[in-house]
Amino acid sequence: MHNAYCVKKFSTQHETRNTNPMLNTPRSFRVEAVVLRHRDWGEADRLVTLYTRQRGKIRAVAKGARKIRSRKAGHLEPFIQVTLQLARARGPFIITQAETINAYLPLREDLALTGYASYVAELLDRFSYDEEESNISLFNLLTDSLTRLARGDKPWLAMRYYEMRLLDHLGFRPRLFECANCAAEIKAEDQFFSAAQGGVLCPSCGASLPDARPVDVKTLKYLRHFQRSSYADAQRAHPDPVIQNKVENLMQYYLTYLLERGLNSPRFLKEVSRTKTEKTERG
Repeated sequence: MHNAYCVKKFSTQHETRNTNPMLNTPRSFRVEAVVLRHRDWGEADRLVTLYTRQRGKIRAVAKGARKIRSRKAGHLEPFIQVTLQLARARGPFIITQAETINAYLPLREDLALTGYASYVAELLDRFSYDEEESNISLFNLLTDSLTRLARGDKPWLAMRYYEMRLLDHLGFRPRLFECANCAAEIKAEDQFFSAAQGGVLCPSCGASLPDARPVDVKTLKYLRHFQRSSYADAQRAHPDPVIQNKVENLMQYYLTYLLERGLNSPRFLKEVSRTKTEKTERG
């Protein structure tokens, strides 16, 4: 039960750390950040969830951001990379200045790209906790993934690569080269995958576990390819649509298990795809 233990340990660690986030925090400081999401706060303000290069995930209030003449609002939309001046407060930090570094405009001009960018942001948001220590690798993975989407890389490939790298950084790397239960080497034949066990199972182990899902040789091949390849090498993969669906579904099964609930953005992406298909069929 490798990953079942990991999830429990992951949650417990974050329940006990950073009980006083104001310690060692100056009254005013600058951060580089990507906006993950925002929501209304009070009568005219906005509470912004940010992933920062310097402090991991934090939340900050943009005073008056919902007013028509707000100068900050345009810098604080989802997926925008910004430099912020923050002030310490009793609750969330206060955003006193905001300057856009990269707006990733294509991500707002295409509904499907908006969905993929939302997935990138949602996944990192759900796997991270407020006021963790700096994780530059995760910040770079976030900005690299948004850049790949904005410049027109294949979204399916960019998302599978993002998922694998994110799991690596978080310590949830799935075992794909040996049985996650008995440690036997995985042979070139159909296998099983168990989210609870944290990876692939050999036929004898997989057949005895109720949560194990069948995984064919081709699907496993592409999972391994994304796990061990650089992004440049991963781009050489050209799975057919059937295999793409199998890889994506298996990754969603694993991620949902780790997070203990489903994600919203994949449902949005399916709706966008369905609408596009219907329009095409109507001509």
